[in-house]
Amino acid sequence: MLFGRRALYLAGLVRRARPTDRSGDAPARARNEAVDVLGQRTLLQRAVPGLMHAFIFYGFIVLFPTILMAMVAAVDVNATLPWLGHQGWYMALVDVFVVLVLAGVATAVVIRAVVRPRRFAGSHRAEAYVILGLIALVVLTLLCWHAALVAAGLNEWPAGASFLSNALANAFPSGDTAERVFVWAHLCAVFAFLVYLPYSKHLHIGVAAVNVWFGRTRARGRLEPLRFDLPDDQLRFGAATVADLTWKQVLDGFSCTECGRCQDACPANATGKLLSPKLLIMGVRDQVFAQSEAPIAGNGVPEEMIWDCVTCGACVEACPVSIEHVDHIVDLRRQLVMVDSKFPAEAEPMLRDVERSANPWGKPQTERAAWAAELGVRILEPGGPAPAYLYWVGCAASFDERARASAESTAKLLQAAGVDFAILGPRESCTGDPARRMGNEYVFQGYAEQNVTTLNDAGVTKIVASCPHCFNTLANEYPDFGGRYEVMHHTELLAELVRDGKLKPARDATPITYHDSCYLARHNDVRVEPRELVAAVGEPVEMKRHGKKTFCCGAGGAHMWMEERGRPINVERAREAAETGAETLAVACPFCTVMLDDCVRETGAQLRVADVSTLLAESLEQ
Repeated sequence: MLFGRRALYLAGLVRRARPTDRSGDAPARARNEAVDVLGQRTLLQRAVPGLMHAFIFYGFIVLFPTILMAMVAAVDVNATLPWLGHQGWYMALVDVFVVLVLAGVATAVVIRAVVRPRRFAGSHRAEAYVILGLIALVVLTLLCWHAALVAAGLNEWPAGASFLSNALANAFPSGDTAERVFVWAHLCAVFAFLVYLPYSKHLHIGVAAVNVWFGRTRARGRLEPLRFDLPDDQLRFGAATVADLTWKQVLDGFSCTECGRCQDACPANATGKLLSPKLLIMGVRDQVFAQSEAPIAGNGVPEEMIWDCVTCGACVEACPVSIEHVDHIVDLRRQLVMVDSKFPAEAEPMLRDVERSANPWGKPQTERAAWAAELGVRILEPGGPAPAYLYWVGCAASFDERARASAESTAKLLQAAGVDFAILGPRESCTGDPARRMGNEYVFQGYAEQNVTTLNDAGVTKIVASCPHCFNTLANEYPDFGGRYEVMHHTELLAELVRDGKLKPARDATPITYHDSCYLARHNDVRVEPRELVAAVGEPVEMKRHGKKTFCCGAGGAHMWMEERGRPINVERAREAAETGAETLAVACPFCTVMLDDCVRETGAQLRVADVSTLLAESLEQ
């Protein structure tokens, strides 16, 4: 009854939260359940903690029928579950998993009490020990009950099959008194565990699988749009208080295991910032449980945490229960920016320039295509024939000198391969990505609608983009506003041209290490094609953190235009690149180009930072 009352209360908190659509995509959701819940994919990426958790998780699955058996036996000592209660193989399996669960519990205690990883800081450690103690008590009383059954000759299965219970049977009297004591001791331990569970951080045992089912099945780089066309009483400008949270965000809080994997993966946390994705989710959860009417920002979550985030998604990738930390942070930013007008002062010029000049650099739109004039790149005029590919240059490559090299190289390569392409020139505006990640959803949606109208009117169907941020927005976020296109990153198209023999680079032995952009590799799973290009021109050398586990350059989440507290993220990444011994640091993002080139210059590292398109173009010239 106590368990049921608490469960109904928690379900009520979820039901009363704001709506969000997580319907459809049943095959993808079933696959996530199979891989992330049953397969323990994320947890098993760390061998010892992963196996520890797997032993306990699978142990509960295997041992669950024994709880039903105990309930039956508590009423009638001579009764058990039909068929299964008579199977020797199952009882042997029970003994195996009793040992594995106890090994898992012991390992967990050692990790928490002796190893004490930094990621556990701030977690409810006392609760963890209570839960581990209850788990151990459940399986130990189960083992003693089975041993007492064998000693009393009441076992319904061949005694020799349950090797551990049979071995311990000699320690118990032959009467049924011990059996009665331990069957009830076992049930009391089970019921104590169930009652304590929904009041503790281990609530995730009951809700994590549900949260995984309702996790995002579309690209992780997509943010849920706000609806500004709703009646006033339904409008939502991000998250001010718990009343503004969606039911998925409430469920995220209930699902948090406090394992700290997100904190370990966070580049902001790793470089001395206040942000801990774990503590942020715990803070939101505490506000939900308190049903507080106070603002979340500044109460449950320090405001500094909210602005430290680079939206790289490392926390989401590391989370074993599909918590969407970035969505929480952006929703908190939306409220602070659009309602409270509170944001870091250094971001104000960027937001102003995006709104007034259609680019974060504040440059005139007439200068967007200045780089393309000498190359003879076609500018798509209104009414002109649509090209096979529209090359979306992006603000960085249009206005930043170092980033512009990638646009020039990409254009030369497409021309050399005979690709029919054009650019929008002055008609191309900022996609709105930096404003959206900063929290100004209203400005983003204005540019989304404007750009979609321009692209649709021009008859554009295929887009190639050099900037992963533009790529992510065009591919994953513009469909919410009627813009559905086949979008490729320039490395994808260039790799295809190399494979088809339309570009034939000359390879040498130059060691090159490639930096994965967060918005390319992690958010959109583009990892193979950039490496194909690197391998086509030089000798690839991988950094320790690469692919979906890449380490951010520090520019995401509008941090390209913000001051950074603590150690610079880009310096940490450049150090890791230098440790490979490579001569060249290849990138595939204009933001990464600027950030990493800045820190290479400041630190004096002997590394050349260049876009893969530039390296490919130089190889062809050779």
